[in-house]
Amino acid sequence: MGLFQSFDICASGMSSQRLRMDTIAQNIANVNTTRTAEGKPYRRKIVTFEERRLNPASFSDTLKYVQSFKGNGVRVSSIREDTTTDPIREYDPSNPDADADGYVTYPNVNTVTEMTNLIDSSRAYEANVTAFNAVKSMAQTGINVGNS
Repeated sequence: MGLFQSFDICASGMSSQRLRMDTIAQNIANVNTTRTAEGKPYRRKIVTFEERRLNPASFSDTLKYVQSFKGNGVRVSSIREDTTTDPIREYDPSNPDADADGYVTYPNVNTVTEMTNLIDSSRAYEANVTAFNAVKSMAQTGINVGNS
């Protein structure tokens, strides 16, 4: 693994976690959005990661890749709506978005869950920054060894 590949791996982790934090912030911001442009309540978004591969390849290339294992970082594979969690229904007949029975459907966003995910993402971002700084320090030490 080359030095610059280490930088790329750390950078991919930071950029993926930043996107996850942005998505979590969007979820929190829409915790009370009862009507989107489609006329339905906001649905919580979930970010999914996968290993970043340099080249989609044939089976033999994949086998060689697995045997030599060279990490390439992470990438966001999808941002999808959470359809497994039910929306929250509250009785509020005075709300303009209430149905015929007086219930309002709120997004399936749980603030506690989102804040927990935000802390997790923030810690993963910090870990990538720490790894990046360690690689940078090793590179600087290598440069200084050559100057001695």
